[in-house]
Amino acid sequence: MKKLLNTLYLTNPEARLRKKNDALSVVLDGREVMNVPFHLIEAVVLFGHVGCSMSVLSSCAERGVGVVLLDERGRFAARVEGPITGNVLLRKEQYRRSSDAGLCLMAAKRFVIAKFHNARAVMQRYSRDYPDAREHLNALVDALAEGRGRALSCRSLDELRGVEGELAHLYFSCVPIVLRSEEPFFPGRVKRPPTDPINAALSFLYTMLGRELATGCEAVGLDPQMGYLHACRPGRASLALDLIEELRAPLVDRFVFSLFNRGQLGLNDFRKEGEACLFSEAALKKVLGLWQERKREQVTHPFLGEKMPFGLIPFVQAQLFARFLRGDLDDYPAFLWR
Repeated sequence: MKKLLNTLYLTNPEARLRKKNDALSVVLDGREVMNVPFHLIEAVVLFGHVGCSMSVLSSCAERGVGVVLLDERGRFAARVEGPITGNVLLRKEQYRRSSDAGLCLMAAKRFVIAKFHNARAVMQRYSRDYPDAREHLNALVDALAEGRGRALSCRSLDELRGVEGELAHLYFSCVPIVLRSEEPFFPGRVKRPPTDPINAALSFLYTMLGRELATGCEAVGLDPQMGYLHACRPGRASLALDLIEELRAPLVDRFVFSLFNRGQLGLNDFRKEGEACLFSEAALKKVLGLWQERKREQVTHPFLGEKMPFGLIPFVQAQLFARFLRGDLDDYPAFLWR
């Protein structure tokens, strides 16, 4: 459980949320472990099977505290709110910015610049760890640093997308250098369908992270389908795809490369179905378990300066972006990994 940005996150399925006088009380193993007055919180997010009574829901609704319910995998299930909400104003501003070319480009640049920064930070670490690959990796690190400046000077979304695509291709061309296991071979980024184990693992975990970001958007009242960098398409969570850009390298890429480098995944964990490469059932369960462990690891948020599990980062970034749209923040503080 964690209180961040006036939002109470309850992730322990053994916890129970109760109303106590004019506050919310968190009870675990029969004892109160946290007490938060209603006037200090804006929202409550319940993961999985956290217990919550109707009196809690109605009390929150009366006081304008939204309650978001997620299933055991962290997917959005429902939101409980009172009759008055500011979400319509938030979404109105979200739509307004998306229809203004200048404002849309400004928002899109935040995601791309953060993506380059974090990819660069990941490759700098590999450069320190692998002296034999330092020359190639340092060239990539320099290109990503230059890419941040190029992205900042872009005058259109198409130009920005071109710079992003060019450097993403260069980034993935260096992935074989950081993979220290002899198997499997990485041919470059292949998406639809992934044709090899590494691409299969990347695609699967990008999908998992994208779902969590879409849930984070839903939780704070944003429309996950109205994006800025990614064009809007029916059924596609374009805003979640925008937000995932800054998180791909530090959350997913490092995790996937480590799985193969440590021998936790190998060729025997995958099967072929036509051209597609898929997880075996046993490997899928193993990766899901390791992913949950990864999400529990603590990290200090670079903007908030608070320690939190990696698994809360998607929700915090969605909330920070919502605050930026509302004008509570002068700029969007993208997640810049260190």
